[in-house]
Amino acid sequence: MATRSVCQVFQRRFASAAASLRASPAEIRSQRNAIFSREQARQRALYPRIEKIEVSMHGPGLDGTLLIMNKGMSTPLSCARHLTEYHVKNSTLALVDGEPWPLHQPLTQSCSLTLLTFKDNDPTLVNQAYWRSCAALLGQVMETAFKDEYTVELLSTPEVPVISGAFCCDVVLDPQLDSWTPSEESLRSLTRGAQKLIHQDQAWEPLEVVPSVALEVFSHSRCKQEEVEQKASQSPKGTVMLYRCGDHVLLSGGPLVARTGLCSQYEVTALHNLGQGSWGLHRRVQGLSLPLQLQAHHTVWRKLRQRAEKLVDAPVPEAVAAAPEVTNPPDSTQPPTSQ
Repeated sequence: MATRSVCQVFQRRFASAAASLRASPAEIRSQRNAIFSREQARQRALYPRIEKIEVSMHGPGLDGTLLIMNKGMSTPLSCARHLTEYHVKNSTLALVDGEPWPLHQPLTQSCSLTLLTFKDNDPTLVNQAYWRSCAALLGQVMETAFKDEYTVELLSTPEVPVISGAFCCDVVLDPQLDSWTPSEESLRSLTRGAQKLIHQDQAWEPLEVVPSVALEVFSHSRCKQEEVEQKASQSPKGTVMLYRCGDHVLLSGGPLVARTGLCSQYEVTALHNLGQGSWGLHRRVQGLSLPLQLQAHHTVWRKLRQRAEKLVDAPVPEAVAAAPEVTNPPDSTQPPTSQ
């Protein structure tokens, strides 16, 4: 018994020492930002001289329009600024030589360019990018919602179609929060955090990097490092795509829309327990949103919200699927948020 007590004391001391050595969430965000900025500057320096490229525009009223832009510097958004205010405000994504392309990603060769909006005849690609962006925004909110003494690990974001009724992101919260059940006020607090980012109209800056850079960015997260390795192995070029929104750097499996301000109605609707997994208690946070150009009456929104509260049918990691679901106690508590 005495030996067990001594072991417990040492375990507590080692755990306390590890916690004191662990970087704070603010320090981690700062480091990720610094690495992102360094790599962004390095890539821009690859084009020391201004070289011109030809961009052939396509779309309603644009066929035959030819723009002369700067290689490695000009982006699809730069091209939109040479057209009309409508194209600047409503463009969400681009097609470059037929491939989806973020509006803020530089063009590196002469190409054909189509600007996409939510009101196109076929908005499939835009809707997919929008849903993915809403999930990215939700992850950013979750990462910064809690006090610094609580860790938040963002897991890989499930790719779910718009018809699923809700976008989602999977997270593991600090073990101290395993028994926490979010109240309606907690969800409203998270919603306010998202709306603040939307109001700031921050850009999602894309940066295509080799795996070694991404591994350095996510050096504090073994979970993200595994995701980097997986995505790199699936990429034809062996690269991965990072995005930065404000001070938040994320890994994305597909293109995001241009900016947070394209979101309009946005609400965090639910947080579901998925069970114990490789990294702890896995949870799925869900939300609902409509873009600025598409508004819904409050009665329609209420019905959509009710649907968005139900657990999204998305693939669950095997380690989680095999584990029994953890049932939270019935009493809800207020979240230990920093807001």
